[in-house]
Amino acid sequence: MATIKPGTGGNRYVPYDERTGDESIVYFTRDLSAEGLKKIYEKVSAPITGKVGIKLHTGEQNGPNIIPRPWVKELIETESTLNGAAIVETNTYYEGDRYTTEQHRKTLEVNGWTFCPVDIMDEEGTFNLPIKGGKWMQEMSCGSHMTNYDSLLILTHFKGHAMGGFGGSNKNIGIGFADGRIGKKWIHTTEGSSNKWSIDEEELMERITESTKATVDYFQDHISFINVMRNMSVSCDCEGVSAAPVVTPDVGIVASLDILAADQASIDMVYAMLEDEHHDLVERIETRHGHRQLSYMKEMGMGNNRYKLIDLDHDDVTIDAKKAVDGVVPFGQKRITF
Repeated sequence: MATIKPGTGGNRYVPYDERTGDESIVYFTRDLSAEGLKKIYEKVSAPITGKVGIKLHTGEQNGPNIIPRPWVKELIETESTLNGAAIVETNTYYEGDRYTTEQHRKTLEVNGWTFCPVDIMDEEGTFNLPIKGGKWMQEMSCGSHMTNYDSLLILTHFKGHAMGGFGGSNKNIGIGFADGRIGKKWIHTTEGSSNKWSIDEEELMERITESTKATVDYFQDHISFINVMRNMSVSCDCEGVSAAPVVTPDVGIVASLDILAADQASIDMVYAMLEDEHHDLVERIETRHGHRQLSYMKEMGMGNNRYKLIDLDHDDVTIDAKKAVDGVVPFGQKRITF
């Protein structure tokens, strides 16, 4: 049997003019508010039908950078397609405030996720989904409650990540739907290793992506992706109050029906910033070889890395990533956008 090897190039950003293939549609607004979130959701709401699960990172206790709860509350309460929707999560692989269901529910209460049902999907067990074309794994262990849902809204706080380089829609699904004891172990730990975090760089990106593909294939055409580019620490929300200070400017909100296009557009906007604006986040992405998330999604047929970027703030004109970040200001200052 041939030895399985990870791909390469995860530490290199691929400029737009070096990419090939079709273009998907990506929507963009600079309006970081509940109104902005509702406006962009309506552009990708068509696939959202039936019982809806909203996957977002609810955060460790008192985490400062998560998507604001009032935005999510208003979105759920005002959008008819989200009537009866539940936030969906799974328990963590690391020991902490979301390791057990009891601990997790306490953290949800502390962080204010009390205005709608929150389903911890692996609370009552797991089930396996096939991974079509996976080279590391042929199935993924997910929370058993996933089968209760007809559609998914992937509502992601886009930011850095200690191991993944960046956390976009791909990471939100790949780690977030894997159950806390089995699935996450398959992603992070070499079989037989005493080091829980023994898998990294390109192999980790590929395993995260294979896990994502299992969920995306399961929901097929009933899944939409939104990335909120706000409070973009190099740290994930799983680091809570220990997250590194935010130094990257806020950008806006990105949405698409194509997961790769959504994450690629978000990355392109980071790279379109000036050096002093994006240095820390770019360094985090490249040192962890995070770009392999994107290239492997394309290899697995999960979407396009070329796209038309539609500016919802200016009559739906098509813009590029550089135009999207034009006028960004240091974190903590208000960007004049209209």
